[in-house]
Parts: sequence; structure tokens; C-alpha cells
Amino acid sequence: MDNAYLFVFFASFSSLFVMRKIAKVIGLVDRPDVRKLHQGMIPLVGGISIYIALIMVVVLYLPMNLNLQLYLSCSTLLILLGVLDDYFNISVKIRLLTQTGISLAMILIGDLKLINLGYLFGNETIILSESIGIIITIMAVIGAINAFNMVDGIDGLVGGLASVAFCSLGFVFLLSGDEFLATLCLLIVIALIPYIMLNLGFPFGYRFKVFMGDAGSMFIGFSIIWMLLSGTQNIETKALKPVTALWIIAIPLMDMATIMIRRIIKGHSPFKPDREHLHHICQRMGLSSTMTLIVICFIGTICSILGVWADLNNIPESTMFISFLVLFIFYFTTSFVFSRLQNCSINNFFARKKKKIVS
Repeated sequence: MDNAYLFVFFASFSSLFVMRKIAKVIGLVDRPDVRKLHQGMIPLVGGISIYIALIMVVVLYLPMNLNLQLYLSCSTLLILLGVLDDYFNISVKIRLLTQTGISLAMILIGDLKLINLGYLFGNETIILSESIGIIITIMAVIGAINAFNMVDGIDGLVGGLASVAFCSLGFVFLLSGDEFLATLCLLIVIALIPYIMLNLGFPFGYRFKVFMGDAGSMFIGFSIIWMLLSGTQNIETKALKPVTALWIIAIPLMDMATIMIRRIIKGHSPFKPDREHLHHICQRMGLSSTMTLIVICFIGTICSILGVWADLNNIPESTMFISFLVLFIFYFTTSFVFSRLQNCSINNFFARKKKKIVS
């Protein structure tokens, strides 16, 4: 398999250079605006290139089965949806309908659904009914897809958090004896490395910069929820407890939930874009983009390590679930307070400027 890892790295690197040229010709680029403060038009090909590299290495090196075919087919649809969204900015309804269809394909064809929630509240496992399980699975898939889409706000962040999640999943799959899914996770991580390098301007500088794009962030989110469902709901090869999944994707999950709750409280659509994400708050606190990336990825890594450690040491699931809820309440409260204080400071600054001009 060493050849497969080398192949996927160079395939990802090569496809980035090919696709960025194509993107500039057809206009698949990100243009700066009020929310996007980068300079120039950046090709939105990171996710497409990772997907192409993964397809190539899977076809050449991995044994094909029905579940893998379904995963690749669903990923292809998401990539196409993301490209259309990057190019035409399609409506939220179309995105949600497509994501719901992909969720149903996972459930009905792949038999991947969230039924067993584990021992969240004591000594009895929580088993959902078939209908409730389908609804919760659809919500979980849509949530994961959009969580990683929403967190893609500064250079390196979605790639960094995705790498943390895939490394954690690969580790627990390897320990459980599922070498196939462990290998797939590692292949995705290695395919991510060339994107992260170019996204951060290494080694060729800003001129070769690329962005992930909605195609990539949705593909990453879908891949992670696929692995989580495979690892928690497959009775034969159960790799981790359901509550551990919350810890592995803690930062994207908490950031999405906090943002959506805040928008709903304000009377806005939960999908309306703004600059209230964790990375925005960190930057308004004075952290550079690089420092913000390091801090958020470090926190995400700590959460993931805690979750996996608790899983391996058989810490009660109810304890880990309550701990996660406490962590989320703390996250929500502190981010809300910091956001309000920063917004008040900004408003006061402009009010003083306006008063000074009038006087």
C-alpha cells in the first residue's frame, strides 16, 4: 500500500495544478467581496482535486465493493452540486434536497443509518425506531456536510480539522481491525496535504493559491459522516461508540450549532452567511490568520484525543455525553459574549467617528 499513498499524494498535487488552470479559464474562482477579504480571484478546485486523486487511487489499489461504489457515487453527486453552487450560487433548497436524496441513498441502498445511540443516559442503550432513525440520519448527514462547509472560512482550517477527524477515525478503525476503512481515511488525509500546502501558500507563494470550494467542503463533511456511521452503527465491525463521534468533530459541530441558533434568535435564516464564526471571533480578538488556524486546530485535536481516549478506556458514555453538553454550553456562551462585546466595540467606534465628523 506504500505505492498507493505516494500515488494519491502526487495525483492530488498534479490535479491541483491542472484544475486551477481550467478553473481560471471557465471562471470557477472565488472573487473578493464584503465577507471575503482575500486578494484576487482564487480557483475553487481544492475539493475537486482531492476527489479526483481519491477516485484514481481507489480504482487502482483498493478492492471494489457495493458500499464503496455507493460512497463514490454519492460523493460524485456532491462534487457536482458543489461545483454548481460555486459557479452559480444555487439556492439553499436545491442544496438541501440533493443532500436529503444522498442521505436516503445511504440509508436505503447502503443500510447506513443512525439507530443505536449507545448508553447516553445510563445503563440502557438507546435504540431508535426505523422511521425516527431515518429522520435523524438525514439530519446528521446534512448537518455534517454543512458543518464543514461553514467552517471553511480561513486558509487551512477545513483541511486541518478534516485531517484531525480522519486521523482519529483511521486510528480507531485500525485498532478495531478494519484495515480497509483505516486505509481509506489515511488516503484522504494524504490527498489533503497538497491542498493544504497550496492553500497556505507553500511552497510556491500566493500566486498558486487555491481554495477548497463548496464542492470540497461538502465532500469532506460527507466522507466524515460516512465513516462515523460505518464506525458506530456496523454491528460486526463496531470501531467506536456513538458519543465519540461528537468529540471527533466537536469544533465544526459546535460552531455550526452555535451559529444557527444565533441566527434563528435574530430572526434570520440559519443558512444566511455572516462573520460570526469562531475563526472570525478569534481574528477580531487580534489573532492572525495563522494563529487562529493553530489555536482552532489545537482545540479540535484535544477534543478528538479526549473522545478517542475515553472510548478506548471505557469511560461511561453518559459521562462523555454530559461532558460534551457542558463543553457546548461553555462554547456557546463564551462565543456569544465575545461576539456581543466585539460588535459593541465596533458600533461604539463608528458612533464616535460619526459624532466627531458631525461636530
